[in-house]
Amino acid sequence: MIETLKKTAQNAVAALQNAGADKAQASVAYTVTHEFNVDGGEFSLFRTLFDKQLAMTAIQGGKKGTIAQNRYDEKTIEESAKACLEAAASAQPDENWDFAPVSQNEDFVLGEVKPDTDRLFERCRELMADVKAKFPKIIMEQMIVSHKEIIRAQANSYGVLFSTHQGQYEVMLMFSGHDGDKASSFFGGGVVTDSLDRPFMELGSIEKDLGNVEKQIETTPVEGKFEGTMVLMPGCVGELFYSLLSDFAGEMGLLSGTSPWKDKLGEMVADERFTLSLAPLDPRIVCGSRTTGEGFRAENFDIIKDGKLNAFFLGLYASNKLKLPRGGNDSFNVIVAPGDTSIDQIIASIDRGILVGRFSGGQPASNGDFSGVAKNSFLIENGKIGPALSETMISGNMADMLNRLRAISSEQVVDGMSVLPYMAFDGITISGK
Repeated sequence: MIETLKKTAQNAVAALQNAGADKAQASVAYTVTHEFNVDGGEFSLFRTLFDKQLAMTAIQGGKKGTIAQNRYDEKTIEESAKACLEAAASAQPDENWDFAPVSQNEDFVLGEVKPDTDRLFERCRELMADVKAKFPKIIMEQMIVSHKEIIRAQANSYGVLFSTHQGQYEVMLMFSGHDGDKASSFFGGGVVTDSLDRPFMELGSIEKDLGNVEKQIETTPVEGKFEGTMVLMPGCVGELFYSLLSDFAGEMGLLSGTSPWKDKLGEMVADERFTLSLAPLDPRIVCGSRTTGEGFRAENFDIIKDGKLNAFFLGLYASNKLKLPRGGNDSFNVIVAPGDTSIDQIIASIDRGILVGRFSGGQPASNGDFSGVAKNSFLIENGKIGPALSETMISGNMADMLNRLRAISSEQVVDGMSVLPYMAFDGITISGK
């Protein structure tokens, strides 16, 4: 299968060149998914899914065209090549479009490529039993547990040829707490793993999240408005930095000129204790990407190192356009370096604030201003975690937050996709009734 897909990718590149492309790239993938579903606390479905993907990109006269298909037989490739060139013909020319030059081609094998469906089912049943025993007020609204085997090949007209054969287990949960007529809000989470050696309850923050949601059946509103400390749970840290990477360090903010960091490469933009990396090759990341969409070999790199803006999150086009270095990968496998203080010590140091599990709000403004609702959250008072809160407004500025960092926890949550600590920030506006 791997050699067949590699040949198919090369044939797609040749078809694009025969259709008139100056430069061409193609990727093909075949995915097999074995999936268990739980709805309303009961097993409802087991299915096996098969998926094919073809993506072709042509550059002709500085114009770029792209097309995607769900099959890659010879006729589809030929027709897609012509359609891809037609798309390029109607585009605006830009000399900055390009693909990766050939360096060292490689074949990668990652994770557990073949599933153990019997063991997977037993781990699913075990999780349901653990939830019932430890958290009797939790209802598992939906659980999707699957194994994905993905075989992918990527080629371009410079001679790049990569293949990846990977397999991973995915656990995606949606649950809520119930006690009579009272109920918490929904909460979702999950993990990715390449091993069934440990119970799912022990992975990522699943157990912690279940316990928090059960405590949120009864909630209390915040009285008034105050400025305090916001402690983000690890999952919420990931949400924050997704926006940060896009708006401050990513292509959108830099190409539009709206990023507050556009002229700050090499300068301090955060507290010196803060380091943020994109690291798909880290051993704690499950089946992290080994290549980029443009055909480069993926490398780990730091966006912020010890508070200093070390690199931007740019692909080849934006790098050429802006005359700035290209990022080492195009993943969102975020790793934030831990601090030297436990989360209990951080909480104990806070007079008044909020512990936030989830944030619901619009996209932050271009200058970093944000405002939204803190969900699955708790009041912090006099160094202790207090009652669960009904929906409470929080607002601040992301750029300012990084310079008003109070602490980073020594604990990190590893979910197979990211490695994140708790983070505490001062100067956040917290509003209730």
